[in-house]
Amino acid sequence: MAQYPIHPRLSFAERDAETTELFGRLATATPEESEQIVEQIVHLYLDLCSTMAGRYDGRGIEHDDLVQVARLALVKAVRRYEPGHAPSFAAYAVPTISGELKRWFRDRGWVVRPPRRLQELRADVQSVRERLEQELGATPSDVDLAEATGASVDDIREAASAATGFRPLSLDCGPADDERPGLSAYLACPDGEMETADDRVCLAEALVELDDDERELLLLRYVDGLTQREIGEARGVSQMQVSRTLRRITVRLHDYLAEPTEPEDISTAS
Repeated sequence: MAQYPIHPRLSFAERDAETTELFGRLATATPEESEQIVEQIVHLYLDLCSTMAGRYDGRGIEHDDLVQVARLALVKAVRRYEPGHAPSFAAYAVPTISGELKRWFRDRGWVVRPPRRLQELRADVQSVRERLEQELGATPSDVDLAEATGASVDDIREAASAATGFRPLSLDCGPADDERPGLSAYLACPDGEMETADDRVCLAEALVELDDDERELLLLRYVDGLTQREIGEARGVSQMQVSRTLRRITVRLHDYLAEPTEPEDISTAS
């Protein structure tokens, strides 16, 4: 990517105005000019990538890797953005970058996913630990961390042990001088039920967020196998209403499962 001079930090309004002007030029540019304009737009939002990647720091994945994912998502957003279809390019880019980060984090993060409360507590402990180390001039104890976070000592220790879900030991690990096959050589064939166990646990946790009526609707559609028309007749509503409600529920479940820790706040990112 070409190197552009670093200008004084622009205000959001100035950046939006310059972005709008660049997209206007992009609409009539030649292929060669288009690449240069895309790079200029990307350059304007590199700080946004760093900021959004920083929200996932301290959770087991290198910051530079997260920044790279965010930048690739930014390029994708630039190439897909259609002026006029969103309040601004930033309003379009932020959820695009956020979605890519969440997917990347989900796919390469927790191998054994602990309960959400432990994921959240682990992130809190990480930031509190750094602050206490500076204040105390020493490594804080579990008691110090518990007092600072408002959690119990047992919860602090459980959150610490959950960190092993990022990098579990290999079943092939053994003493350096041991030439015998690893444990994986003696395991049974793959079990389909086991392979989907993590997904089912996470889905059960997500379903708790729904009310009884929403869970019943999912039961009728995906367990009992009723069509949307049959569900509508049974519940006294139109097929369109059933379709819209199912779509809304599945979007909620998708967002819940895609979120690694805390709800995303994009109001300050644009």
